[in-house]
Amino acid sequence: MRYAICNEMFEGWEFGRVCATARAIGYTGLEVAPFTLASSITDVSSETRRQLRKQAETEGVQIIGLHWLLAKTTGFQLTSPDPAVRKRTGEYLAELARAAADLGGDILVLGSPAQRKIPQGHTREEAEAFAIDSIRHCLPVLAETNVKLCLEPLTTAETDFMVSAAETVGIIDQLAHPNVKLHLDVKAMSTESQSIPNVIRANARHTYHFHANDPTDPPRYGPGFGSTDFRPILQALADTAYTGWVSVEVFHYAPDPETIAKRAIECLQNAIHGIQ
Repeated sequence: MRYAICNEMFEGWEFGRVCATARAIGYTGLEVAPFTLASSITDVSSETRRQLRKQAETEGVQIIGLHWLLAKTTGFQLTSPDPAVRKRTGEYLAELARAAADLGGDILVLGSPAQRKIPQGHTREEAEAFAIDSIRHCLPVLAETNVKLCLEPLTTAETDFMVSAAETVGIIDQLAHPNVKLHLDVKAMSTESQSIPNVIRANARHTYHFHANDPTDPPRYGPGFGSTDFRPILQALADTAYTGWVSVEVFHYAPDPETIAKRAIECLQNAIHGIQ
C-alpha cells in the first residue's frame, strides 16, 4: 500500500515542514486542500506551484492531488439549475486539474457537500443532469492533463446528492469518460447498506482513490483512534488489486497533527501485516 496524508490538518505549518514531517513518519504522498494555498486555485501562480512541487520532492514526498475542491469558494455549484454557474464550476474544475498536474499529481477528489445539493424545487434526476453538465465542461482538460476526477459519495448527514457508491457510479457510467473515477471513503461507506468491504469489492472497477478515517467513537478521527477494524477493509483493497493511494483524511485535529499521523499509519501498517 502507498500511504498519503491530507495537508489541512497541519494548519498554520510551513509547507516544507509538513512535507518533511509526513515523510519522516512514513508517508510518501501528500494530498492538498486548495484553500490551504489560496482562496482560489487561480491565485496560485505557476512559479508557486513549481516551488511547492520542488519542496515536496526534495523531502521525498509526492503531491498526489487535490481534495476539498470547492470548499471555501463562492460562485460554484455542481448541481445549479443555472447553465452559467454550471459552466463556471466546470471551468474551475479544469483549473484545479491543471494545478494538480503542475504540482505533480493526478487526482481530484470531488467531495464538497455544500456545492452539490439538490436545488430547491428540483428532483434528484434533475440534479444529476445538472452535475453531469457541470463536469462535462472540464473533460477536455482532464484528458489533456491526464488528471482523474474522482467523485466521492458522502453521507446523508452531509448532503442529499451522491450519497452512495451505486448512485455515484451511475453518474460515472453516464459520463463514460476514462478520467472520471470513483473515490471511496471509510467514513462515508460506514452508512451504506452493505459492509465496507463489500462496497469496495462491488465498485473496484471504478475506484481510483481511497480515504482512510474512522467513523466510530470518536467519529471522524484518523485510523487507530476509534474501533474500526481496518484488516477486512485493506483485505478487500488487496483482493481487488487496488494499486492507488490510501490517504489519511481526518476532520478533528486533536491532539496534534504528528500524533494523528503516527497513530494512523501504524494502524494501517498493522492491519496490512495482519492480512499477510
